[in-house]
Amino acid sequence: MKTQHGRSAIVREKGGRFEIEDVTLTLSKPDDVLIRITATGICHTDAIVRDQYYPFPLPGVLGHEGSGIIEEVGESVTELAPGDHVILTYMSCSTCRMCRQGEPAYCENFFALNVGGARCDGSTGTCDSKNHEVHDHFFGQSSFGTFALADRRNVIKVDKELPLELLGPLGCGIQTGAGAVLNSLKVGYGATIAIFGVGSVGLSAVMAARVAGATQIIAVDPQASRRDMAMELGATEVVDPSELDSVEQILALTQRGVDFSLDTSGRPEVVRQAIDALAIRGTCGIVGAPPLGTEASFDVNSLLIPGRTIRGICEGDSVSAVFIPQLLELYKQGRFPFDRLVTFYEFDQINEAVDDTLSGASIKAILKMVSNG
Repeated sequence: MKTQHGRSAIVREKGGRFEIEDVTLTLSKPDDVLIRITATGICHTDAIVRDQYYPFPLPGVLGHEGSGIIEEVGESVTELAPGDHVILTYMSCSTCRMCRQGEPAYCENFFALNVGGARCDGSTGTCDSKNHEVHDHFFGQSSFGTFALADRRNVIKVDKELPLELLGPLGCGIQTGAGAVLNSLKVGYGATIAIFGVGSVGLSAVMAARVAGATQIIAVDPQASRRDMAMELGATEVVDPSELDSVEQILALTQRGVDFSLDTSGRPEVVRQAIDALAIRGTCGIVGAPPLGTEASFDVNSLLIPGRTIRGICEGDSVSAVFIPQLLELYKQGRFPFDRLVTFYEFDQINEAVDDTLSGASIKAILKMVSNG
């Protein structure tokens, strides 16, 4: 058993501020991996869990796009070692039917392991300065801190020559957007796609669609700066939904609708637009996360007669240990420049970084940690 003192950003009430506090982390399980965090991306999911769209127990430590250097490993961990540079990603159980057939993003225990506030056995590893338990293991990591406890299953070793402070968002938002295009929808050469919402997930989808050889990539977003960025990263056209109806604009651009659409907003009215913009036999993917219980509507016959498909997508259908290295190779080749999305913040600027993420002032905020042991 190893204990490690550090500092973590704790949220103690629904919608509350992140407060940086002294904590103690305890590595006590054979599959535990203790990581000194270099940097952590801020994802929209961190904000909506803070606001309790999903019932993560509080007080808790969020953060799920961490990168860092391994400090210590549990006794069962042989494939990783102290000093390794790693990216942290989502957690899965490895034993359920979906995990066994190679689809860990749809693990039957996904919600408990990623939003349950504890390890798979219900234990936590974090205590505050008063020795009170703090819920952790958010997406198997809780990386809003100078140290994080992860599991061997959600730790991805990377080349030490890569810029470690940049890599954390590959573990969630970036693999979600890129994976939705490449793994889930399987967008191919000559295809047409409309991407509704081009924040970090949507822009990752734009870059992936370009890699896939799509010939018409339409970015839909009310924010001019994001539409401009989409054009720079591979979009062929942009649509401003605040000017004219998005579906009408897409139909005018394509004459028949798009083969694929992707909603990153989680807003029911936008999901409906993403469905209505499809061509015959088109497929709409949904990655945006609204509050639990949110319902959306569609015209049944508009699905039935043209043979359209709607499907939910979690983590871009990614087997992270395979997909993240593929994205890194594309990045090294200059074909997936996700670094263009990034704005860095210091750890003590976490609330500003979250606010900027929600307002659209930052596309992908990354917190840089300073750890004094």
